[in-house]
Amino acid sequence: MTSLNTQQKQLLFDYCVGLTSEKETAEAEQLIASHNQAAQIYSKLKAALAPLEALESEPCPDELVEGTIWRLNNQARSSQLRLQQLLATEQARSAGTKGRFWRNLGQIAGAAAVILIATAILFPLSGYARQKYHRQCCQAQLRRVFAGLSNYISEHDGQMPAVATTAGAPWWKVGYSGKENQSNTRHMWLLVKGNYVNPADFVCPGRKQSRAIRRAIRLDASQLKNYNDFPARAYVPYSFRIRCSKSTKPQLRQRRVLIADLSPLFENLPRDYSRPFRLRLNEDLLILNSINHGRRGQNVLFYDGSVKFIKTRHADISADDIFTLQEMRQGSEIRGCEVPSCEADTFLAP
Repeated sequence: MTSLNTQQKQLLFDYCVGLTSEKETAEAEQLIASHNQAAQIYSKLKAALAPLEALESEPCPDELVEGTIWRLNNQARSSQLRLQQLLATEQARSAGTKGRFWRNLGQIAGAAAVILIATAILFPLSGYARQKYHRQCCQAQLRRVFAGLSNYISEHDGQMPAVATTAGAPWWKVGYSGKENQSNTRHMWLLVKGNYVNPADFVCPGRKQSRAIRRAIRLDASQLKNYNDFPARAYVPYSFRIRCSKSTKPQLRQRRVLIADLSPLFENLPRDYSRPFRLRLNEDLLILNSINHGRRGQNVLFYDGSVKFIKTRHADISADDIFTLQEMRQGSEIRGCEVPSCEADTFLAP
């Protein structure tokens, strides 16, 4: 019986560490069943990697994430490079140096074990760390927005940023360039026009293409002051509180919701402002979290300046949904001009 070539040995190694495709798996199993040397190599490889099978996957505690992610990245890169070097050395040797292959096999298996462990932990951990980083950046932005808001109020005799609107104005028209004050975002746009808040702070870092939007903002910074509103929905993936018609002047330091990540009800607003807005609430729209952070929850900024990440649509122990009016139910229709009936009914839009 002929000896195995380098390609067949590589196939066996890949099979043992779970790197083969469906076709390669079938080839490896056939090789093991029909070739004694292949069966011996397979047995030794499995014995070397057996300790890995005893490892159980456990979630990493939050406090270890930031310190661990950097070390795992470096360890994985270093181990993978070492494994590639070892394999390249073995492939370059002649077929007569079989003994050397077995002496280095333990080193190869050890390097592979590190890669397996790092891969099993690194990828989910990287995703978790990235999500947490985006949440923290988002919270920092909301705090800067609040700082700008506080400065605005102190320089305007205690008045919140506001524009004159008529009853029944369509608050959903984000990006409308006309002179009529309609959208619910024009109030906050005053903070940008007055240099109280950087427009980039209204772009949640958890959203896709947030970097591209920030670059566009930098390039268009000189023109932004000429706008009457945020240029488009992409420039403001947050939702702001709609005040009820009977509300008193809101005060800072209150434990009421002011801003939150984009409402799931208004992710896709019409671009044609001449057409009426209609949205029929269904079961999904009544339970979805904001898209900004992968539907896992939403950051909320309160009037007292505090910021909290909540995993439900309730900012406190009450049953008030921050994204709907209290009377809204499945099947209710939203036309984009509704307002809360009382201050206790938080409604963030658009």
